[in-house]
Amino acid sequence: MTAATAYTDTLLLIDGEWRPAAEGRTIDVVNPATDEVIGTVAHATRPDLDAALAAVDRGFKVWSATSAYERSKIMRKAADLLRERAGKIAQLMTLEQGKPVAEAKGEVLAGADVIDWFAEEARRTYGQIIPARLPGVTQMAIKLPVGPVAAFTPWNFPINQVVRKLSAAIAAGCSIIVKAPEETPASPAELLRVFVDAGIPAGVVNLVYGVPAEISEYLIPHPVIRKISFTGSTPVGKHLAALAGQHMKLATMELGGHAPAIVFGDADIDKAVKVLAASKYRNAGQVCVSPTRFLVQENVYERVVDAFTVAAKSIKVGNGWDDGTQMGPLANERRIPVLQELIADAVEHGARLTTGGGRIGNKGNFFEPTVLADVPVEARIMNEEPFGPVAIFRSFDTLDEVIEEANRLPFGLASYAFTGSADTANQLGLRIEAGMTTINHNGLALPEVPFGGIKDSGHGTEGGSEAINAYLSTKFVTQMSG
Repeated sequence: MTAATAYTDTLLLIDGEWRPAAEGRTIDVVNPATDEVIGTVAHATRPDLDAALAAVDRGFKVWSATSAYERSKIMRKAADLLRERAGKIAQLMTLEQGKPVAEAKGEVLAGADVIDWFAEEARRTYGQIIPARLPGVTQMAIKLPVGPVAAFTPWNFPINQVVRKLSAAIAAGCSIIVKAPEETPASPAELLRVFVDAGIPAGVVNLVYGVPAEISEYLIPHPVIRKISFTGSTPVGKHLAALAGQHMKLATMELGGHAPAIVFGDADIDKAVKVLAASKYRNAGQVCVSPTRFLVQENVYERVVDAFTVAAKSIKVGNGWDDGTQMGPLANERRIPVLQELIADAVEHGARLTTGGGRIGNKGNFFEPTVLADVPVEARIMNEEPFGPVAIFRSFDTLDEVIEEANRLPFGLASYAFTGSADTANQLGLRIEAGMTTINHNGLALPEVPFGGIKDSGHGTEGGSEAINAYLSTKFVTQMSG
């Protein structure tokens, strides 16, 4: 079986059934490495959304009455099935998204770990007994599932971005409609399939594709939906959060970033370059937490830029199916002219291009790993998230100076730092305005740790022990005995 024939058309999942769209519409799916149409995905319209809403409403009534113990068992079975199918799902992801197969398989296996984490959290959604002022009175704060959820996810991590929302929702006892990305539909469909095959009741998990604006603007105001979760760009996130607010819907927002990566002169430079280069060019830089603004202390600046340039030049770019490929294509052709414009603007403002800067070949969306040095703050790329394989460097002198630059933008998702000073590390952890700061290693995005941003990068967390709270409401019950 060749890579081209391994891909199958993706259907909607509504009320436990895999089905084509009611009006028969489909959307082509394109392999970003070859520009070939490899399949289609069903295009949901209003009749499909109405069917999904009716199903998720029925599913919530069943699932919210299911014990946490039983919910946990089904989730653990789903995690096991996901691990068993990881190889096949990784191949589908590479075909539709472009990342190397090994990287895709790692994403699938990490998704199974997320399911396992939330399966355990399902059994630990504790309330509390509150001491009463009067004898014979019992005061309880109990945790209840908030209701049916609508989740909207992007194409850069087709499994990862769905599995956090899906797992937290069903662990809490909620039902869910997932609006997954049309560019990369097959791998999230396989994720939901493991829950169906694990025995989750019909209607608890549902999956639709279509025009994102049409789906979000219909689902979010609908009275059945009580909670939304979105991962994507800041402008779209602000629009959806405002729409949710108009209808008093709870919303978790994981939005864009422009992560500072700070390297001090007393850091382990070789380690810093190795860790940051791997993080920068992972998934061709199409990562919301990707290090972007590399701020390096003056006494080691040229050394770091030179080492990073060598690392970027050594990366093997190619089809994710090919042995040895370290970086695949961009998932969308539309990103290429945007990156070229940002790079050209930086050079016009005086930046120094040390490697890369252009498209590779005429077939597929391949782009060179790129390094820009001496980038002034006026350049667009210092202010707009590039979302591609471009590292931008600027020097600094003092701690206060670099913290001011790190906090200059309205974004606040991830941040990175390398230093040999415990005092500097402590100050960075407290003073950098970001939802996540990782120092002297890359420790982000594990199932058991918080994942989320502040400022224009969103609100709420999708990891750790706090994540399930977004899908629960607290109800106070007080009663007096006879």
